[in-house]
Parts: sequence; C-alpha cells; structure tokens
Amino acid sequence: MLAHELAAYADRSDALVLALPRGGVPVAYEVATQLHLPLDAYAVRKLGVPGQEELAMGALAADGSCVLDRGLIAALRIPPEAVDAAVERELAELRRRETAYRDGRSELSIAHKTVILVDDGLATGATMHAAVQALRTHEPAAIVVAVPVGSPEACSGLRAIADRVVCPYEPEHFGAVGMHYENFAQTSDDGVRRLLREAALGGCRS
Repeated sequence: MLAHELAAYADRSDALVLALPRGGVPVAYEVATQLHLPLDAYAVRKLGVPGQEELAMGALAADGSCVLDRGLIAALRIPPEAVDAAVERELAELRRRETAYRDGRSELSIAHKTVILVDDGLATGATMHAAVQALRTHEPAAIVVAVPVGSPEACSGLRAIADRVVCPYEPEHFGAVGMHYENFAQTSDDGVRRLLREAALGGCRS
C-alpha cells in the first residue's frame, strides 16, 4: 500500500529511499524494491534532555550533522557540557551503527535528490522529526516522509516540516506502532546488514 502511494517516484534518477534503522529498514526495502530506487540507511539519534530523555533538545546524524533547539536549551538552562556529553554519547552509537550496517559501502549522495524517508510507523513522530531536521543540512531537493501507519497527531506535525507525508493508515485510536502489525519482531543488526547488502547487489536499483 505504501509503495502504491509513492508510485510517482518509481524509476526516477533523482530519487532514493532512506530507512531509519532498525525497524524502518524492512519496510524501506520493500518500498525501494517496488519503486526500483536505491536504498540506504540514515541513522539518526534524538538528543534527549538530561533527565527527560523523551524530550528532544536536538538531533544528530552519523556524519556529525547536528541540529539543536537552542530556545529549549536556554529555557531549561541546560549547561553546554551536558549538551556536549549527549552529542558525544550519541555520536559514538551512531558511528557504531554506521560501521555495522554499511559493510564498507559508501553512503548515497543526498544533495539535490528527492529523499523518501521511511520508518515502520509514527507514534509521537519525535525520531522522524529529528531525522528530517538533520537531513535538511545535506540540502536534499525534497524530503518525503513515508510510513505505513501513524497517529494523526504525528503525521500532522511532520507535515509542517517535511515537503510531503505519505501515510496510508492514520487510525484515530493509534496506541503503539506494533499494534498495527501481524509480525512486529525486532529487526536485528544482522537483518539490517542483510537487506542493505541485498539492495546494493541488485535487490533495488543502485
């Protein structure tokens, strides 16, 4: 259903699919295969406020791209050393994931491309929001957020910052992402590596 909604992007040389690891990778693999588009992972970590980790004070990508909510940081009087510590901690995890997932392959060029950013679903939308913020620093032509299912509130919030949001199913009583899957088994690092390797070898257009 999600790939059908994205059919206008099929076979376009200026488009690619980026997955948010780990859960977004199996979904993105199917989308990229159906649309004959290249696939890559885009690992992003939300920078949580110390003591309130679910509240984002910024976003960090594996290449070091960092977007900070300086207004929030100032309002909560978060000291610079606490921000630096959060960035250092999350950057280490991001680089571990990049090394684990990429198997030595170069990352796809994002600049001036239409990027279809895929996850398995949107509950609060905080992680996707962080990803869109970080991705903007790479100057894509457009960012299309694409998920099979999402809460109406999260989708509405992302429509304010993404160029387009594609979500075929927005149930009023959302609950959790896993409630809308028959199989919501956790995706492993090995599973991510396998799908990205298959995509690079021809599962999706390279």
